[in-house]
Amino acid sequence: MGAACEIAGAKRGGAAMGFFERYLTLWVMLCIGAGVGLGRLWPAPFHALGRMEINQVNLPVAVLIWLMIIPMLLKIDFGALHEVKEHWRGIGVTLFVNWAVKPFSMALLGWLFIAHLFRPWLPEAQIDSYLAGLIILAAAPCTAMVFVWSNLSDGEPHFTLSQVALNDTIMVFAFAPIVALLLGLSSITVPWETLVLSVALFIVVPVAVSQILRRQLLSRGGQGTLAVVLKAVQPFSLGALLATLVLLFGFQGEQIIDQPMVIGLLAVPILLQVYFNSGLAYLLNRQFGVAHCVAGPSALIGASNFFELAVATAIGLFGFSSGAALATVVGVLVEVPVMLSVVRLVNTSKDWYEQR
Repeated sequence: MGAACEIAGAKRGGAAMGFFERYLTLWVMLCIGAGVGLGRLWPAPFHALGRMEINQVNLPVAVLIWLMIIPMLLKIDFGALHEVKEHWRGIGVTLFVNWAVKPFSMALLGWLFIAHLFRPWLPEAQIDSYLAGLIILAAAPCTAMVFVWSNLSDGEPHFTLSQVALNDTIMVFAFAPIVALLLGLSSITVPWETLVLSVALFIVVPVAVSQILRRQLLSRGGQGTLAVVLKAVQPFSLGALLATLVLLFGFQGEQIIDQPMVIGLLAVPILLQVYFNSGLAYLLNRQFGVAHCVAGPSALIGASNFFELAVATAIGLFGFSSGAALATVVGVLVEVPVMLSVVRLVNTSKDWYEQR
C-alpha cells in the first residue's frame, strides 16, 4: 500500500502551505466571532443584505461562494475522471458513504436526538425545521474545503480531483431528489424550484465558469500560466471563504447568542455523523487494502459537507430566521474544527493503518 503514497508525495513536491492555510483555524474562529458580534451589535446591515435575493436565493452569498469555489475548481481537470479506475476501491467507498450512508445516517441521528431525546429543550415549533436543516447539510459532500483537508493529510491528488469531479457530477442530479425524499418523509413540503436553482447557482454555474477559464488559460500559456493564475487567485478564494463566514454568522448572530443551548444540542448529531462517516470510510478503505494516501481524503470527503450549498438552500427554503438555517450554520460552526481533528486522527493512525 505504500507505493502509491510515495508517488503522491513526489507529485506534491513538498509544497509548503501558505500563511493563510497554515493558520486557517485561527482565521475561521476570528471570522466566526466577528460575524456573531457584528450581527448582534448591528443587525440592520445584515438584514438588508439578507433581503437581496432572487427566488429566495441570496445574491451576496452567491457571489462570495462563486469567488471561493471557482479558484478551487480551476484546479480540477474533468478529463481526469479516467483516473477513477486507478483508485476504484477508494472511489467506491467514498461514493457509498457520501450517497448511501451520510444523508440517511444524519436523518436517523436527527430523528433520534432532535425529535426525541432533546425535544424537551428545543422550541417545539422549530423541530421539523431543525431536522430539515440537518438533512440538507448532510445531503451534499464538500467540494471546496476538501482540497485543504486532502493537502493536510498528504492525500493522493489525482484521487481527490477525480472524487470531487465525480461528486460534483452526481450532485447535480442527486442532491435535490435525496433532499426531497428525506424531507418528504418528515412531512415537509419542498419547493423544487428553489432546490434546483440552488444546485444550478452553486454547482453548475461555478463548474462551467471554472472549466471555461481553465481551458482558456491552458490554450494561451499551458500549465505554467494556469499555475501562475492559481497562485494569484488563491488569496481571493480564502478571502471569500472568510467573508462568507462573517456574513453567514452575521445573519445568525442574534440567534447564536440568544440560543446557546440550542446551538450545543444541534451540534451533537452533526459531530456524531462526521466521526461515524469518516471512521466508516477509513475502516472500509483499510479492509479493502486501499493506500493510506487515498484512504485519508476518502474519509475526509466522506464526512465533510458542502455547507455553502446547505446554508443557501436552507435559507431559500425556510428563511433566514428559521431553525433549518440555524442548523446549517451550526454545521459551519463545527465543520472546520472537527475536520481538523479528523485530519489529525488520520495522520496519527497511519502506522496502524499500514500494518495490513
